[in-house]
Amino acid sequence: MKQKTLRQLILFGVIACLLPMLAYARKYPLTATPVVPGAKGYVDVGKDNNGNTEVELKVEFLPKPSSLTPPADTYTVWFRQQGSEPEAQGQLKVDDDLKGKFKTTTHMKNFDVVVTAETGRVPKAPTGPEVLHATIQQQ
Repeated sequence: MKQKTLRQLILFGVIACLLPMLAYARKYPLTATPVVPGAKGYVDVGKDNNGNTEVELKVEFLPKPSSLTPPADTYTVWFRQQGSEPEAQGQLKVDDDLKGKFKTTTHMKNFDVVVTAETGRVPKAPTGPEVLHATIQQQ
């Protein structure tokens, strides 16, 4: 009987620890532009122990940037707060199955996620066409 009670207490403790994280995690759909009409994806947003925003993009059916018209070299992820210039976060790589993942952490709470198709090195501001976007609104 003691073993069953101990297991229940451990299970309750694990659930109690996970519930706040699950309650905070939110999914936002990524909207594809006519440049990549078949692309689909979403942005998972959570919170780390320091109160920063954890962001993970997951996409599928996103063509390799070299197959776009005109061709591009990379997909770049940008975060843009209202009234501010976009900030480059890094590259979204697409595998041979046309799937991609990108993960980062930011101090921003309410912002737009924009993915552009870029040629050459990551520019200081978006220069290529926008292919995906989402608006993140947290409390």
